[in-house]
Amino acid sequence: MVLIAHLSDLHVGAINHMEKTLLDAIARINGMNPDLVVITGDLTENGYYLEFLKAREYLDLIENPLMVVPGNHDARHVGNETFEEIFHDRSSTLTNDNGDLTIIGLDSSEPDLDYGKVGRQQQIWMEKELLKAQKNNQYKIIALHHHIIPVPKTGRERNVLADAGDILQSLTDKNVDMVISGHKHVPHVWRVEKTVFVTAGTVSSLKLRGKDKNSFNTYKIEEDVLEINLNQVYGKKYLMARYDDKCGI
Repeated sequence: MVLIAHLSDLHVGAINHMEKTLLDAIARINGMNPDLVVITGDLTENGYYLEFLKAREYLDLIENPLMVVPGNHDARHVGNETFEEIFHDRSSTLTNDNGDLTIIGLDSSEPDLDYGKVGRQQQIWMEKELLKAQKNNQYKIIALHHHIIPVPKTGRERNVLADAGDILQSLTDKNVDMVISGHKHVPHVWRVEKTVFVTAGTVSSLKLRGKDKNSFNTYKIEEDVLEINLNQVYGKKYLMARYDDKCGI
């Protein structure tokens, strides 16, 4: 069994960023002791250097292996360069200790623009990484900031990937098990063919729709079972979806 915690959209530096909420969420995640933790972008509000330094302080509190990918807010004000200096390459891979699951992180941001794009070169790299994972019989997860499929209850669609069709075809052709993203601050689950697409809410921003609350997702992956849960930072844990036919770990 593998447990993954998925946070998104911290927005450190924003007026509506809630520091205590983020710290309490991290404490909850540490208490869960997940195998891997993934953060899908918008660590900062404006991509400023000092915002990245503060975000790094928060993320250093996470006690488990961590993957971070940038979001559109992180690419503002040459934040794309700062991200690499303070964190790591904007695209990377992370494998669990048993070596039976790999997460491929993509940079879907464009400097100073809100829309997303993976791009041809990164798509080729992703496909090569997926082939490696397939040869190793690994469970395959893609992590990026922008959603590939529109999310309900988020208004007029403006920020889906510019090359969503090409990326979607690669993911389904390569039998990706799960795609996780953020950006819209609205948790949701889609399933397309054999691939599950999950978006996370915002963990620490007050930019919430309706009565939504700050939250993060957890994924419990076992043989033939994928369980997706929404965890409110101050509230309940909800089962978002369960699939009993997932050829997993």
